[in-house]
Amino acid sequence: MLFPPEALLLDAAVAASSRLPDDGSGVHTVAAAVMDVDGRVHTGVNVHHFTGGPCAELVALGVAAAAGGIPVAGIVAVGDGGRGVLAPCGRCRQVLIDQHPDAHVVVPDGADLVAVPARELLPYAYERRGAAPPRLLRFNPRHWDAVVAGTKTATTRFADPAAPGPVTLLFEFDDRLRSLPGVVEPVEQTPFAEITDEQAALEACTADQLRDALRTHHYPAIGDGDVIDVVRFRVADTPGR
Repeated sequence: MLFPPEALLLDAAVAASSRLPDDGSGVHTVAAAVMDVDGRVHTGVNVHHFTGGPCAELVALGVAAAAGGIPVAGIVAVGDGGRGVLAPCGRCRQVLIDQHPDAHVVVPDGADLVAVPARELLPYAYERRGAAPPRLLRFNPRHWDAVVAGTKTATTRFADPAAPGPVTLLFEFDDRLRSLPGVVEPVEQTPFAEITDEQAALEACTADQLRDALRTHHYPAIGDGDVIDVVRFRVADTPGR
């Protein structure tokens, strides 16, 4: 299932694919759409050439960068001739992992479509030493007011890595994306079963309440031995969007 911003992104890619030339040249056969953290959509198409022309995803990323649309929140590619959504090739997956690891990539999943973080698309990927791509920390929009007010400064995550340093705090409203510049502070890791009341107090609850909320609303398959991240963050001084 796609959330509304992802569905809008898909619509843009489908529209771009409908404009691809049907001239049999095979030069332009895939369209891609990128959504930045302000909710703006940028599109591009592939340029096939025997020397190794760029994929549509890379062209769309370049278009987004030229418009100041970095960081990237989501991306999808659609083939010509009614081929539908296409999963990115290996090269594009490596580029996304290196440059936009937290972007959601819309891919086919059987007869359905799902959006998965780019970092999950290439297991055992090569990690470039010293790479410092822009990072995203995603939130339900109900937390917007509390984060802006500074009353919510911690979040508990499983299999959703965060690292200390600059981050874009991203809120996925139905009608748009909103973002705030932020900073991730120390990240504390602990087994799920060993969450302490002190850690849970950062989210204004007890350890038992936090475990119940995480298992009920977010991670139903989480095990007692799975390691969770207690992420402390703050809003940076720059105004949000």
